[in-house]
Amino acid sequence: MHHRAPRRPLSAVRTALIGHRARHRVPGARNSRPLLAAMAVLAGLALVVPGQASASAAPKPAALQSAASTSPTTADPTQSREKKAPKDAAAASTPAQPARKDHRGDHERGQAPKAAPADQPNPDCSLTVPADPASAAGLVTPYVLSATDRDNGRCHETNTDQSAFVEATIIDPATGRLSVYHPVVVDEGSAPAAPPVPVTLPKGAVVGVWFGFNGGNLTLDGPGAGACVNGVPDSPFGQFAYCNAGAFFGAANAAISRGKLTVPPLGTGRDGLPCPTTRDFSVVDQDQSDNLATAYRVIDGAVGQNTAATRGGTLLTNGSDEGLLAKAIDPALGCKPFEAPDLGDGGAMTPALALNELSAAAHQVAPAALTPTSDPMTQVDGHADTGKTNLYRAGVDQPALPAGQTPQEYCMNLRNIAQPRLDRDRDLFRAAPSPAPTADNLYRFLKTRYRQSLTNLNCGD
Repeated sequence: MHHRAPRRPLSAVRTALIGHRARHRVPGARNSRPLLAAMAVLAGLALVVPGQASASAAPKPAALQSAASTSPTTADPTQSREKKAPKDAAAASTPAQPARKDHRGDHERGQAPKAAPADQPNPDCSLTVPADPASAAGLVTPYVLSATDRDNGRCHETNTDQSAFVEATIIDPATGRLSVYHPVVVDEGSAPAAPPVPVTLPKGAVVGVWFGFNGGNLTLDGPGAGACVNGVPDSPFGQFAYCNAGAFFGAANAAISRGKLTVPPLGTGRDGLPCPTTRDFSVVDQDQSDNLATAYRVIDGAVGQNTAATRGGTLLTNGSDEGLLAKAIDPALGCKPFEAPDLGDGGAMTPALALNELSAAAHQVAPAALTPTSDPMTQVDGHADTGKTNLYRAGVDQPALPAGQTPQEYCMNLRNIAQPRLDRDRDLFRAAPSPAPTADNLYRFLKTRYRQSLTNLNCGD
């Protein structure tokens, strides 16, 4: 197994939920049998929402490396509000660890760990989280992207294989009103393409913040990282993380129960079936409910929020299950995602991870897909981990285990539900553009994604 140079010190972490401190790799495929078949389609699974400009025709598969992870506080998903780590918590150093499995785009899997070629971007980056990320001041403070280990190369937000994304959803508990804001991400030493749009939050507002990443392993650091959930000690989720999600969903669900917030009905698609959600087996993949519908703009090499002031810039998007549903599948089926006003874009309506998950929780009929223990992002060292799976579920408002499906049931539902709907919607999806340049239409993209998910979930032939 490939090993790395000594890691940066780990911050203090809370381990009551998982019951142990572990030093593990990020999970990946558990055997090498499907590697040769998988490699032929890996490059096609990095999602680019229609309209995205990329530096290359298709992202190159990046090497799988270990990440030097500064593990943030792991929050107990049974609590309605995540607790911050003490500011004076002492850091503990750890020795070098085995290589971690890479999570690429939406999402490349199955390659054996290897050293990064000189022409491949570093897949492991860190994001500096501002103090109090769920506050108005935290939302308008740019996040800073840097290499987790500089010896493996730099990280650049404008490199579509390394781009990180931040998305906040806000609820006013007094009225039930929802809104969305997109904090910007910049490189070290760089300024945004335009100043972040100021934001004023309602009194008593509850804010959840979610992260997406186009690379392999995103590590959160900085003054606000201790309030966020990045996985379990030394085993981050990979492309997914969140801050204050439990408090946000708690406030949203309370507003729903009091009649202050109404989640709109799904509607019926052009195929005569209910419009899908992020928990529909016709939509999920090997690691459901990850990444964001957020987009940025690039102007003269600088990254800015997607606003009227930057609209002439190049669109920068996140390879995302959430964006795939809201910006590709829904339009093809004649469906409309749950949206809220974008506080950074003059109140223009926008989808968001939190809105997708509220819709799924409210309206998805049985069987509702819940993140399984076979999801590579929830595993530790390639093995199922209940604590890590529950942390992931808490970030997307799903009930804790044992709710949901066993890995075998998850595979069975994928076969019994996803395949028939793909076949039923073949013509609708063939008429829609592919979200990635490696497929010539949405149907071909979804078909490849479906087959790769069966492989990566070890569903068999």
